[in-house]
Amino acid sequence: MINKSLSFVGIFLLNALSLLPLSLLYRLADAFYLLIFYVVKYRRKVVKENLYNAFPEKTSAELNVIEKEYYKFLSSLFIEIIKMKSISKKELQKRVKFKNADLVEAYLQNNESVLFCSSHYGNYEWVCMAIGLNFSGQHYPIYKPLSSEKFDNWFLTMRSKFGNNMVAMRQTLRAIQASKNTASMFTFGSDQAPSKEESIYWTKFLNQETSVQLGIEKIAKKTNRPIFYLKINYLKRGYYEVDCVPICLNPKAVSEFEITEAHTHFLEEMIKNQPAYWLWSHRRWKYKPEVKLPKIQFGDLSNESLLSLS
Repeated sequence: MINKSLSFVGIFLLNALSLLPLSLLYRLADAFYLLIFYVVKYRRKVVKENLYNAFPEKTSAELNVIEKEYYKFLSSLFIEIIKMKSISKKELQKRVKFKNADLVEAYLQNNESVLFCSSHYGNYEWVCMAIGLNFSGQHYPIYKPLSSEKFDNWFLTMRSKFGNNMVAMRQTLRAIQASKNTASMFTFGSDQAPSKEESIYWTKFLNQETSVQLGIEKIAKKTNRPIFYLKINYLKRGYYEVDCVPICLNPKAVSEFEITEAHTHFLEEMIKNQPAYWLWSHRRWKYKPEVKLPKIQFGDLSNESLLSLS
């Protein structure tokens, strides 16, 4: 009962905050940055360790600059996500611009479907939300439901208000099958750590041995849908450019794991170019390879492994 009451109060406050203009919300973000960086020190140890391991060539001073920039961005991101509840179509389209969208539209206009590869970089929530406004096909973002039903429903309402059809990750195959005769876009977040049991494929990413999700590659090779990476460029506070970059247009023709390697190292280059805007507070490297694993075949993967995409 207490948890339900707290959830109700929390959602009420978030909705009220969302009604404030972004200019005022960004002032709150500045104060929030001081709180989480200097007072609470939210996951500072995790961020420091991740940055140190990812960029061993950088000095302590350089890493400290990136760390501070990251926390400033994280504070703004938190505010921008709250603003999703009340943001208008016009405001969102002004702040999220797409580049090379015509490359994707060519497939959709031909009643063909595409896969989007995304990551927790920049304001990935605004970008995902804006896809429903900028393309003609049906958009199906894959997401991992939250443990709190009330907050999950709150997020679900926000994320789907501009035409997105949110798909819980374990329903991915069913949604793909149901939409196979329509022009559609499925967006996969593929940069978070798989569970220990699902850490099957390892590669070098940001100077470290890293387990990588294989879901998008398996689906691409099964359906032969072209893959575009949503390359998010941070322009300035609250403004993003999204470049639709083709990384594999004929998945069945490429070698095993080539797609996985391509999107992993594409993200790596994005991070190296603008390092402050990736989710450094995520415990990305909490699992390490215990032994050298034998080469696997896609047939060895379970549906559970396939659908762990968020």
